[in-house]
Amino acid sequence: MEAPPLDDTTHILIVEDELDIALLIRHAFQREGQPRVEMAATGQAALSAVDADPPDIIILDINLPDVDGFEVCRRIRARAERSDIPIIAVTARHSEADRVHALDLGADDYVTKPFGLKELAARVRAVLRRTSHQEPPDGIYNGKHLRAD
Repeated sequence: MEAPPLDDTTHILIVEDELDIALLIRHAFQREGQPRVEMAATGQAALSAVDADPPDIIILDINLPDVDGFEVCRRIRARAERSDIPIIAVTARHSEADRVHALDLGADDYVTKPFGLKELAARVRAVLRRTSHQEPPDGIYNGKHLRAD
């Protein structure tokens, strides 16, 4: 069963200091029809990009040259107007302590390198499904204890 593609208006921010990896991720999403894929190579550039044009989702490396990904995640979550942007940590750090720390700081998912591009795309789709704030279509009833279609 083929997974549905992302909406072609979805804005993805890739925060990765290794250019080859960032370009590979960007290419994979653009090949799937994602025209709005932005890249940042440092934590500070990522924070500036989030302020300038908030993305729909952030793919965030933890090992960055200036402000590490943990701190970037913490700062984004601390900003009320940006705190709901989904974040997927993508890193070479494999320890349980690092995974727990990232998730406790507010990351929505954690992927270790090396990773498969199809799996990363699937995780992006899954996180966006869970965090989408779209209004339900007509004919949907949302009550306190009941949802009916």
